[in-house]
This record gives sequence, structure tokens and C-alpha cells, in this order.
Amino acid sequence: MGLDAVCHATWAGGAGERGAGEVKALLESRELILRGEVRRTVPVAAITAVTVEGDDLVLSTPDGPLILTLGADAATRWARKLTTPPPSLAQKLGVGPATPVLVIGTVDDPALAEALAGAVAATPAEARLALAVVRNPADLERAVTAHAALPSGAALWLIHGKGPKATFGEAPVRAWMRATGFMDTKISAVSATLSATRYSIRSR
Repeated sequence: MGLDAVCHATWAGGAGERGAGEVKALLESRELILRGEVRRTVPVAAITAVTVEGDDLVLSTPDGPLILTLGADAATRWARKLTTPPPSLAQKLGVGPATPVLVIGTVDDPALAEALAGAVAATPAEARLALAVVRNPADLERAVTAHAALPSGAALWLIHGKGPKATFGEAPVRAWMRATGFMDTKISAVSATLSATRYSIRSR
């Protein structure tokens, strides 16, 4: 979601826990984080109601109501973000029945398999883009070779390890692909352990 603001916060928590003051509020995809005179981290999934009252964004949480005085326009924008369902993984990858994908290699991640259901192309000629799970340079070579059979301009999604502890993650994949003439154009989370990076052939 990626919204942030410096504002006044009022939290009327249970068991006598209350607080008010200036905060830096960060709205991420899964959490609302308050830093400053009121310090709280609220999972977005735990927010049970969202309303705008004048300049205030009023949130109902299991620990009590939380009020952020953002201003009317910003409060409305934050409320819209909080109440709009995030895009599905299939939408993030741009795959579906109308945009079939050539899958290169084996997909064993449940979230990724669900996103690809009903969207797998039978042949390279039918595919609008390609996707490969890569665990080493040999997998990258196979992915690039298979991608070459797709129509010109088709993107290639590479699914790789996520985070600094990944054995074959974003950095080595990017270095290898850029050296091969590709540019990374988008990144998306897949699961707790996997990320996806989209590549296109670099324009000459």
C-alpha cells in the first residue's frame, strides 16, 4: 500500500492502555505501524471497521478504537486503501485465461500453483508471457532458451528465493539476467519464501 503521514493519533486501548500524540503512521500491505508518541503495530486483517469522520480516520481494532487525524482528503484516501482488497497473485503476474503463460520447469509452491490455475499455455505459440522457477544458473539458462520461442516482446517472470538468506535470490538472478541482455521491470512477492521478478529483453 505504501502510504505514510505525520499526524495526531489517539488510541483508546483496553485494560487502561491509552495514548495520544504525534506519530509517523505507515500503512503497509499487511500492517499499520505507528512510531512516535504512540507506538503500535496493527495487522490490517485485524481492523474490523473503517470510517471517516471529518478530518479523522477511525479504525476499530481488537485492542480498541484508533483515531488518526490525517485531514479529510488523506483520511478518505487511507480508508479507500484499507477497504479495497489487494490484487491477487494472478493479477500481479498478469496471468489468466486471456493471458496464458508458458510455465518452464516445476511449480511446487501452493500459492503460485493456485495463481496459475487455468492460465497455463499448452505451447509457446499460445503464450503471452513465460514463467520459470529458478534455483541455479542452469535453470536461468533453460528459462531464457524457452522464452526465446515466445512471440517478440513477451515478458519472462522468474520465481526465486526471497530475502537475504535465500540461496539463489534476487541479486544473483538480476546480475545473470542483465549480463544476458535482459532488464528487470517489476518485482512481486509470491509467498513467505519466494519472490517474482519480471524481465524483458533490453532495447538496443
